[in-house]
This record gives sequence, structure tokens and C-alpha cells, in this order.
Amino acid sequence: MTTAGCQALAVLLASAALASCKTAPPPAPPPPSVVVQPVEVKDTPVQAEFTGEVRGGEDVEVRARVAGFLQAMNYKEGTLVRKGDLLFLIDPKPFETTVARAQADVAEAKARHDRALIQVNRLRPLAAQNAVSQQDLDNAIATEEASRASQSSAQAQLTSAQLDLGYTRVTSPINGMAGNRLVDVGSFVGSPQPTVLTVVSSLDPVRFDFTISESEYLALARQAKSDGRSTAKDDSRLDLVLADGSVHPYKGRVTVVGRGVSGETGTLPLQASFPNPGGVLRPGQFGRIRLPISTHKNAILIPQRAVQELQGTYNVFVVAQDSVAQIREVKLANRTGSDWVVAQGLEPADRIVVEGLQKVRPGSKVRPVAQAAGSDSVTGR
Repeated sequence: MTTAGCQALAVLLASAALASCKTAPPPAPPPPSVVVQPVEVKDTPVQAEFTGEVRGGEDVEVRARVAGFLQAMNYKEGTLVRKGDLLFLIDPKPFETTVARAQADVAEAKARHDRALIQVNRLRPLAAQNAVSQQDLDNAIATEEASRASQSSAQAQLTSAQLDLGYTRVTSPINGMAGNRLVDVGSFVGSPQPTVLTVVSSLDPVRFDFTISESEYLALARQAKSDGRSTAKDDSRLDLVLADGSVHPYKGRVTVVGRGVSGETGTLPLQASFPNPGGVLRPGQFGRIRLPISTHKNAILIPQRAVQELQGTYNVFVVAQDSVAQIREVKLANRTGSDWVVAQGLEPADRIVVEGLQKVRPGSKVRPVAQAAGSDSVTGR
């Protein structure tokens, strides 16, 4: 074969090879596997969150009730104390002197009264025999009554002095946690008004102060009536969300509903009580309380991880029976745990994509798989 013929044959073979490549395209990739689950339908409480502050079950200011120099502090700051434990000691010496003087005055007044009483007892039979005048007896009786009054006055002064002496021992009025001292040892306290020395707070239970709007209160009151509870204070389903996002393990209940709505803020003050056996909650902490306002019957719930937010709108991927994924805009009501309550956009029979959202495109076919119970792996249906 000539050289020209060989070149023509080579071109022909190359063209055939290219033609065969165009007629056999590569196979299409399989549909992506995504985790799909049906929406959950159940009665769900509609909760609202309110910010507030933790307070002790009792927060008692310990004050100096007498004036004097603070001599000693007899407790460790930030520790539990019992009712009656000695916390502070005010210099008692001036008060001991006052008590001693009052005791002497009582003894003197008693001596005068005893002498006057003896005089009355001596003159009474003599006056009956006309041995002394009635005027003398009347004068003796008046003197005896005056001396009795003086003795009572002296006794009252002694009691007051003894009380003041007792107040030099500043004790805890309740069982609770004693805070930092607010006055240093050696300071003059109790004048011109009782000085706050520290604060003792009981920590189990604790109180939580917060406010709600007038409309929220009305919804709460109606819900309490529909549930057969006489007042909102019978509700013991309150959650307390702490600053780190954790939820206090013990449920609380509303204990106080304010007398009236504030004309300035339009809010109503409420107070809740939470058990605190471990003492984790301390006065002054801020948190958020979840308060059940009403119950949403047959609510549709979806996991929060299934929701995509884009420019203020919320979307989920719904998988039809033909395994085609379609994007669906939803309106969300409120959260409950790790789920969203859906107000509009989904039906009870819908299935949604909860994992693998990045693999899905609107109108594309997917391979639905279900998450294995108790694990993060997925298995085919």
C-alpha cells in the first residue's frame, strides 16, 4: 500500500473511533441518598419565653440594730448558715455597762417600793384604830404607788438595755447562703440608721421574677380555665433556660401573679418558684422562662435541622411518592425542644428531608433512606 493510502486508512480509523465515543455516553450518576422522615403530628403546648432574674426563696438583709464598732465576723462568706448562727459581733462593753446601771436602778427602785409598802402596812391598822390620821395613810399609799411605778419604769429600762446588749450578737434570721460582708471589721455601724452587714438567701426553692404582656396574660388565664385549673398558678410545667443554654432540670410553677398591669409598660409582674436542691441557681442570675400559653391541637412538628432560612423565609424539602424532592416554603410558629411547630406549608402526610440537604435540588430525584434508631447511620427502606 502506498504512503497516501496508509494515511487515508489511519484517518478513517480515527474517525470511526470518535464516532463510537459519541454514540456511547457515560451512565448517569445515581440519585443522592438523603434521610427522610414523615412530619410528626401531636398536641403541642404553645410556649413563650420571658427574661427575668433569679432571687432567693428569701433574701434577708442582716442589719446592725444598735450603734457601735464592729468587733468580729464569725462566718465564712458564701457558705451555708443555720438560723441563729452568729454572723457578726458588735463591741458589747458599752451595752454591758448600760445593763449593769439599769440593774442597779431596778434594785434601788425595788428597795424604795419595799420601804413604801412596809410603811403602808404599818399605818393601815393604826388608821383603823384612829391612832394616825387618814391623811398620813393616804400619803403612804400614794408614795407606795409612785414607788411601784418607778420600779416598773426601771425594769423596762433594764429590759431595753438587755435587748440592746443582745443585738450586739448579730445572728442569721434564716437557714441559707450568707453573702459577702458589706462592712469591714472595725467600722462604726448602726448609725444614723441600721447598717446592712450582709444578705442571707435561702436557695431551695428559688424565685424567678419576670413580666408578661397583657395579651399573653389573657391567653394564659383562658388556657388555665380551659384545662380545668382555677388559676394560672396551678401550672407546674415551667422550664428555666440558663445563660449557657442549658435547661434547669426541675420544673417550676407560677406562685405570684401581680395585682395589676403597669400603665407605663403594659406588662404584668409574675413570680415563679423552682426547686433548687443542688444550689446551682444563685440570686442575681439571669435566665429565660418558658411559659405554656396555650395548646396547639394536632400541631405539625419538624426537626429544626430540616429547615433552611433564606432572606427571612423558611423552606423545607418535601419528598413525594415518586421520590422527587420539591422545595416548600413554611411558616413557623414556635419551638418546642429541638423541633419547630409549623403553622402553614405542610400537611400531616408529607415527608421531609432532615439530612443531606446540600445534595438536593428542587425537582431532582432522590433515594430516600431512614435513619437507624439509636444511631447516626442510615439504612435503605
